Amino acid sequence: MSSFVLKIIGIIAMICDHSGDVFLKHFSYLNLIGRFAFPIFAFQAAVGYSNTKDFKKYIFRLLIFAIISQAPFMLFTSTYDNNFSLNIFFTLLLGVCTLYIYDKCNKKILGIIAVIIISVIAELIKVDYGAFGILTIFIFYLFKDKKLLMVFYFIPLCFFKYVPDIAKAPFLYKTYLQLATATALPITFILLYNKKQGPKLKYLFYLFYPVHLLVLWLINMFI
Repeated sequence: MSSFVLKIIGIIAMICDHSGDVFLKHFSYLNLIGRFAFPIFAFQAAVGYSNTKDFKKYIFRLLIFAIISQAPFMLFTSTYDNNFSLNIFFTLLLGVCTLYIYDKCNKKILGIIAVIIISVIAELIKVDYGAFGILTIFIFYLFKDKKLLMVFYFIPLCFFKYVPDIAKAPFLYKTYLQLATATALPITFILLYNKKQGPKLKYLFYLFYPVHLLVLWLINMFI
């Protein structure tokens, strides 16, 4: 399965997730499908970091689209949530910077400490997916050539992500367990990755993300 195919699956899942928020509100079957999106894009970020020939240009591109996407993201999320958060490009940007810092640490224990600190920062500044997002990108990068270890660490992390939600609303534990399972399922697609790029549409996700958020926000305004 090429990088292009993975991105298409991720985009379809993302449309389902955000459409669910607009038309059916939270915890619908569309949101379950939508849980496939972030792990796929997190994996793509890890692959992108591994393959980039110009790290500065890569993070600059992520930063630019993070800034561009924030207004559409806030408009969209305002339709169902009043809490402030930073869009997924900030998560990917912080995650990729985490990989760079980890690689630059001569002693890997210092690199692990850096990963933990940045994960805490991600929670504090409220990037989308928080610490889970940073740790997912790190796991996919660290074990990109060790698939069994990737599965071993990623699946428990998916369930651990929803522990705070279950603690806050134990009556919804079945729903959160379903979401955790759906979040873990895209590992099956990731394991099929064949290290091929496929059609070169570099900016497909970059442009689609803010545009589709704006479109869904406008639809929500008129329904």
